[in-house]
Amino acid sequence: MATDYPRDSVSGAGILTFGQELARASNNELIVTPAFEGSGIKASQTLAAISGSTLPAGDVFGGVAGATDPIFLLSSLPFLTASTADARRLYEIARPTYDAAFTRLGLKLLYVSPWPPSGIWAKIPVREPSDLAQLHIRTYDATSSAVMNALGAHAQSLTFGETMPLLKNGSIDAVLSSGDGGAGRKLWEYLPVYTKLAYAFPLSFAAMNRPLYDALERKLRDAVDAAAAHTQMLQWAAIETRLVRNEETMRANKVTIVGDVSPALRKRAAAAAADAIAGWKAQVGAPGRAILDRFS
Repeated sequence: MATDYPRDSVSGAGILTFGQELARASNNELIVTPAFEGSGIKASQTLAAISGSTLPAGDVFGGVAGATDPIFLLSSLPFLTASTADARRLYEIARPTYDAAFTRLGLKLLYVSPWPPSGIWAKIPVREPSDLAQLHIRTYDATSSAVMNALGAHAQSLTFGETMPLLKNGSIDAVLSSGDGGAGRKLWEYLPVYTKLAYAFPLSFAAMNRPLYDALERKLRDAVDAAAAHTQMLQWAAIETRLVRNEETMRANKVTIVGDVSPALRKRAAAAAADAIAGWKAQVGAPGRAILDRFS
């Protein structure tokens, strides 16, 4: 079961928890072997690898999955959710639509893992539109690239596996990510300032090969379902603790955490977000619009 992220990230914790829960629920008849930081499979190829049986199961960030189906970009729409509670309510409204999308891909959605809110790692505080204009920033999906470019930055949508080499050689000098993903990758070695923008509360999705799931005897399918449900409950419960721990880790590594941005930047960000959400609605069609109508 592979993830593009390290063991101590949200995604890594989800796979470890799921493995423990599944071993318990199945009396050790089903065992998960975690594969962290991709293990040779690119994040963009994870869903295809699972549906094609190259990989039995995996965890993929929603922004990456969005290249396969735009419904998976929902959780990373800009400034749509203002809290963990908002993010969870949006997920619960969308879960049937997510399930249907994974089924169309030949996959079984197991659970989701919520990430702490996204901010900007950089060498400078990002308080004004002029600060953003200086940045060559890694973003995590097409929507965040469009928003950051609209705000004047130079944005590229990259997986974390693609990000680190470019960060090391100086091709990029900022990263849109949560404190969790950043802490896991030690972004502070290159980018010592973190601006708490609360851009989005994105999700990662854990899925397995659907024919493999369907071929299991009933008691083992029940074990998978139980392990997935318990993992998801624990992942949602853990997010607030992770927020506190991540900031403690960042401060311990001399990261400057910026909590205030200017009204001018917030106003421009709101306008760019509205355009991005309108574009997503046009792309995803009636199912996505119905979710947002219920959420509003």
